[in-house]
Amino acid sequence: MSEQSWQPPKVWTWQKQGGTWGSINRPIAGPTHERTLPVGKHPLQLYSLGTPNGQKVTILLEELLALGESGAEYDAHLIRIGEGNQFSSGFVDVNPNSKIPALMDHSINPPVRVFESGAILLYLAEKFGHFLPKDHAGRTETLNWLFWLQGSAPYLGGGFGHFYHYAPEKIEYAINRFAMETKRQLDVLDRQLADHRYIAGDEYTIADIAIWPWYGALGLGGMYDAAEFLDVASYKNFQRWVQDVNARPAVQRGRKVNRTWGDASEQLPERHDASDFDLKTEDNK
Repeated sequence: MSEQSWQPPKVWTWQKQGGTWGSINRPIAGPTHERTLPVGKHPLQLYSLGTPNGQKVTILLEELLALGESGAEYDAHLIRIGEGNQFSSGFVDVNPNSKIPALMDHSINPPVRVFESGAILLYLAEKFGHFLPKDHAGRTETLNWLFWLQGSAPYLGGGFGHFYHYAPEKIEYAINRFAMETKRQLDVLDRQLADHRYIAGDEYTIADIAIWPWYGALGLGGMYDAAEFLDVASYKNFQRWVQDVNARPAVQRGRKVNRTWGDASEQLPERHDASDFDLKTEDNK
């Protein structure tokens, strides 16, 4: 049946689909198997993968450590979402939505769980008192952009990225629809950055840390092989910000954590100590 003639049934029923992630997606929640999550030696236990959402948290943690916040030391345990690790009983206990990243804070008794990347950024920024302005106006503007990202990134990832890069067939309508929205979002960022060094003003905040792993990766040409298609180079103010954030050492470290693809020197599948960046990347094994 062609795309044009297909009509939805009265009641939808699940039919497993092909393509990337088709084997693990399902319309129900809850665990598929029993597994206890590992717990390392540090106060913060992160269960994640080095996707853009995962990078948000590891970048912030590395930024906090760079400021001397020893309480931000963390163990980053690898969750292989392609293998369904996020559906283990242990992971579902930390995040009932079965999405990475998920965090347990063992510095508090009883330990506190934090899930959804934006919530984790806000939790850590408030816990340590960095990267979230203290003044009311600055804090509000930072949160404006944090929530902008949480609402916008699904159009880039689940919308444009899925249909342009992952879907088993190219659907012109879907690609055009989400390409238009992605370019509109890039224009929003470009206009904001015309008058501001960073997203929420002159101060580097969790707004930058949230937005950069998604849109910065696109700006660097490494997401979905779509930089030329979207003419990302034409957004000059945005490109300046992309390079500025990319140059930060903590960003460079945070991007490597829980990463299992790409150049071997950029892969640190698990991080349990600061020395792991020098000793345990895939090129050092």
